Amino acid sequence: MLKNLETYFEFTRLGTNWRTEVLAGVTTFLTMAYIVLVNPAILSATGMPLAAVTAATCLSAAFGSILMGIVARYPIALAPGMGLNAYFTYTVCLKMHIPWQTALGAVFLSGIIFLALTAFGIRQMILRSIPHELYAAVASGIGLFIAFIGFRNSGLVVADPATLVGLGNLRNPTTFLALFGLILMVALEVKKVKGAILLGVLTTTACAWALAFAILHSGSVSGTIVPDSPTAWAQNLVHWTPAPGGFQSLGATMFKLDIRGAINTGLLEIVFVFFFVDLFDNLGTLVAVTKRAGLISADHSIPRLNRILLADATATVFGSMTGTSTSYVESTAGVMAGGRSGITAIVTGLLFLGAIGAAPFVGLVPSAATAPALILVGSLMLATITEIRWTDPLVAVPAFLTLILIPLTYSIANGLGFGIIAWAVLHLTAGKYRRQDWLLYLLAALFLVRFIYLGAG
Repeated sequence: MLKNLETYFEFTRLGTNWRTEVLAGVTTFLTMAYIVLVNPAILSATGMPLAAVTAATCLSAAFGSILMGIVARYPIALAPGMGLNAYFTYTVCLKMHIPWQTALGAVFLSGIIFLALTAFGIRQMILRSIPHELYAAVASGIGLFIAFIGFRNSGLVVADPATLVGLGNLRNPTTFLALFGLILMVALEVKKVKGAILLGVLTTTACAWALAFAILHSGSVSGTIVPDSPTAWAQNLVHWTPAPGGFQSLGATMFKLDIRGAINTGLLEIVFVFFFVDLFDNLGTLVAVTKRAGLISADHSIPRLNRILLADATATVFGSMTGTSTSYVESTAGVMAGGRSGITAIVTGLLFLGAIGAAPFVGLVPSAATAPALILVGSLMLATITEIRWTDPLVAVPAFLTLILIPLTYSIANGLGFGIIAWAVLHLTAGKYRRQDWLLYLLAALFLVRFIYLGAG
């Protein structure tokens, strides 16, 4: 049986073996495991039960990764992505006041559209219509968006009536611990420690509970005077209410999506954003991972591309039904560890399945521990900014608008819309219009109608 599996996963052609693939799968899991802690912290702000979202995160990651490994046979693991989860939580649910059940319905619809376009081959047309520089700007803008949320959750950036935002109180225990956690995670990343972000989150969590205990029993820490009762201050730093976990907790979010509500509410723009970012985030990271693994064909095509997109779209639909948002790819660490076949992704998926038992304990992790993870991941996403031709105004201006308006307007849709419109207008006025770019101009027109009809936000 093992020989048959080795043949199916092309071990000989790829020059790999079971030991390498298993170790690569474990490495990928350790690199991605922070999502089990951070993703529920984001989505729970919508009112979704923390334990249920944690279990859904693990189950969605397990399903997507195993499906990718079996169907597409690539060392690419899938897990809920923080960029769209931030959009899901802070823009759709909190800013637009859309119930999370309805938002999950929009995620489901975006996955169905992705499945249909993949089946009919239309996604190639969409991919060719969007300039590569705008995709790079979207990825970097999402990084800034995630980092900004981390700064806010840590208390490092606070609201200011005069300047909109300002520097928070660095003597605040939550802010101090978040900065400590960020330094620790970066140090571990520099030393190439496997699971650096996860280790940083766990270490910062332990320090937070120790600090809360010290505050509770002394009334002050390092000269920071507790303004209210020590109990209130300690509970503001860390708090945890035991909750049921495991598979049984999934009942609070499983099949709670409201598809009819998403259609009746007219969430077409939200569906488009979910679909668009999932599509391009998938393709961009896919190219990076396959290049690093040496899996791209001589003609620069990616073998079994349809299967990869099919697995991702199916994982998105599955995630919406279990109670989490869309999926993304994040597997470079496993590839660097030698992973070349789908066995790497399958091992990662099995480890995520086992992590469902951690659901009751996620509430132990305070914002002081998850905020630095958001900041670090956001900073790493800015790597694509180097792909933008900043010396060319026709490229630089649309890319800049996309990059900066995503975090400043708390909306991927706004940044993406302004970027596409600016690209189309500038190229038209400069006489750079090309007939084959008709789909880009159609998208620009749709976004323009959206801004005029719906107004800001």
